[in-house]
Amino acid sequence: MYIENATIEDIDLIFDFYDKAIAYQKTVFHKQWEFFERPMVEQEIQENKQWKIIIDGRVACIFALAYEDEELWKEKSKQPAIYIHRIVTHPDFRGNGFVEKIIVWARQFCAENNKEFIRLDTWGDNPRLVNYYIKCGFNYLGTVQIGAGTELPAHYKGALALFEIKL
Repeated sequence: MYIENATIEDIDLIFDFYDKAIAYQKTVFHKQWEFFERPMVEQEIQENKQWKIIIDGRVACIFALAYEDEELWKEKSKQPAIYIHRIVTHPDFRGNGFVEKIIVWARQFCAENNKEFIRLDTWGDNPRLVNYYIKCGFNYLGTVQIGAGTELPAHYKGALALFEIKL
């Protein structure tokens, strides 16, 4: 297993993963992601913010990074942190604990890039994911309310749970 940047050649695969994730979300929760803009993902790839986990030559998991997230994290967004977004595991690889593997990788990435926090968010009314992220070592910081007028995707509306690991 190894983690590397996604390339523009991976874009269709990334959107296939998103489609699979949305279909799965519909079976386990009352909310799911909405459509993601292709130019946004292309830009993330160009900026080396899209990542993939490779196992036996196959992409098993994808995720995105951000280096600020002011809309959710307000003044904390100025702190040296990475923000993990859109973790998607291919159905053939579910149950492999990729969040824990991403955390191990993220700790090293943060050390190499002078970052002090690993952060992520999820729906605040999804106790299954909230508890899973806590089990993975994240500190649960509470929820923030996202209302109308945000530039975030529509699925961000409502209560979002915030998590961080301080390094």
